[in-house]
Amino acid sequence: MNDERVLVFRNVRQIFTRGEQTLCALDDVSFDIVPGQVSGLIGPDGAGKTTLMRLACGLLRPESGTVHVLGLDAVAEPQAVQSAVGYMPQRFGLYEDLSVQENLDLFAELQGLPQKKRTVRYAELMHMTGLSPFTARLAGQLSGGMKQKLGLACALLRAPRLLLLDEPTVGVDPVSRRELWAIVYRQVQEQGMSVLLSTAYLDEAERCNEVLLFHQGKLLGQGPPNEFSANVQGRIFQVSAAGISHRQLQARLAQSPNVIDALVEGETVRLVLEQAGLPTAESLLPGLDNVTIRPAVARFEDAFVARLKTRYDGVASAGGLNFHIDVNDDTEVIQVHKLLRRFGDFVAVNDVSFNVHRGEIFGLLGANGAGKTTTFRMLCGLLPASGGKLSVAGLDLHAARAEARRHIGYMAQKFSLYGDLSVTQNLRFFAGAYDLRDSKQDERVEWAIETFELTDYRESNARDLPLGFKQRLSFAAALMHEPEILFLDEPTSGVDPLARREFWARTNALAEAGVTVLVTTHFMEEANYCDRLVIMAEGTVLAEGTPQEMKARARTTDNSDPTMEDAFIRLIEQHEQNKKKIDNRKAMV
Repeated sequence: MNDERVLVFRNVRQIFTRGEQTLCALDDVSFDIVPGQVSGLIGPDGAGKTTLMRLACGLLRPESGTVHVLGLDAVAEPQAVQSAVGYMPQRFGLYEDLSVQENLDLFAELQGLPQKKRTVRYAELMHMTGLSPFTARLAGQLSGGMKQKLGLACALLRAPRLLLLDEPTVGVDPVSRRELWAIVYRQVQEQGMSVLLSTAYLDEAERCNEVLLFHQGKLLGQGPPNEFSANVQGRIFQVSAAGISHRQLQARLAQSPNVIDALVEGETVRLVLEQAGLPTAESLLPGLDNVTIRPAVARFEDAFVARLKTRYDGVASAGGLNFHIDVNDDTEVIQVHKLLRRFGDFVAVNDVSFNVHRGEIFGLLGANGAGKTTTFRMLCGLLPASGGKLSVAGLDLHAARAEARRHIGYMAQKFSLYGDLSVTQNLRFFAGAYDLRDSKQDERVEWAIETFELTDYRESNARDLPLGFKQRLSFAAALMHEPEILFLDEPTSGVDPLARREFWARTNALAEAGVTVLVTTHFMEEANYCDRLVIMAEGTVLAEGTPQEMKARARTTDNSDPTMEDAFIRLIEQHEQNKKKIDNRKAMV
């Protein structure tokens, strides 16, 4: 056993049995992790990442093989391993009825942190996470980003030599995500800590010193991110064309020969090809003029997709929905004017106004706690507004909420499925809720199972589905009654890049069929799919426009081609700076 390795897996195999089904979560996995670096655990849903994390902290025993952690045998000494490492699972167990300080005290007690060390360590962690002003606040009243930072602080109380983080940035806005990464790297640089983290954000993989790529329980490769991307250099291109929408361009390119992946990226579509070599406009887009094709620098995400994605199989169709919506009708189907929502003395949404036209994809972006979900719930008729005007499908939500909901499909942030019901039972329940009966219900259930490729899972309980299939089922449930308006509240949070691509192929097809889509997301690259969007902070609208207009606001001499994430962060930072100026003026008066 080499003590210089903080984590060693040798021929590890892990099997789970549920009823008559057997799942091989890890299949003959061997690797070493060296100290003092950040290692990324990457793979699609069901790849075995969480199982590996639980084995690495002594919470599971492998079916076969050996696991050594910081020189300890995880099978023979699980409690010693658990005491030696820091572990933050996907759903970190904060006690929401306790304050920030009370959570720190509880986890310090559970971890055996000596009393004399607590005051100094608390101060360090609260300063590092920016939570110092909020130690008296209940954990349940924190924003998503603040909860994640508190969870990370609790995992860092003993400053472990090895820190295991299972998707720590899921559901976190870009500003909070950047802050979490700064905390992680500070531990590596100042404490010499080793970090193994899994992530659904492949841009984060490029921040790691090395990545381990998993698929279906097998380790496909280990090394620096640039080694993976080098393997697809010469196969990555950006394509633009005049006189065609970005959604139509993407759909056509996705069906072209030699194309593995077509992803909307700003004003272009990014291609991953099966084989290297500059393609011609005629081969990609026959009959289309003014096509521009230029090589692009390969990224880790390109390598991930090239390795794991199968050829386009036609999912980006309207799926037999048979919509008869006039997409040339420019009606404002969603109207929001000076929207206000109070919870006691707290104003969650303040003076928000925007309109959404038929057939648009309209984005609602903002930091955690910006008021996006509250706005969504009011527009869906699930929450009454405290003031202002809002209408959906021509119906005033103050007076006709129940009628308006008949026109709306709603996919909630936490997929609203019934875990103890099977896939088929969930679909029948939602069909019944939308007043679909008898043969019509049977027809729509079979449509959903076929369209969303749920046949193999139709009798499985919803709680047992892989995350990507939970997303498919939730999406299908929202479409059972063929709504003309679709509300999607962070629909891709936590799902892997392949599932996100599949989801957006279907969403784009629905928009092309005339469905109006309102979406919130923390994946800034997904904002490129929106026709227009607003960015919110603290219940107000900071900016409204097209993705191109948003990015233009962030353009500088140092950054001539900003991303949506650059634009988002710049707007939030400007908002924070303006707040500080106002507060300073008030303090001087």
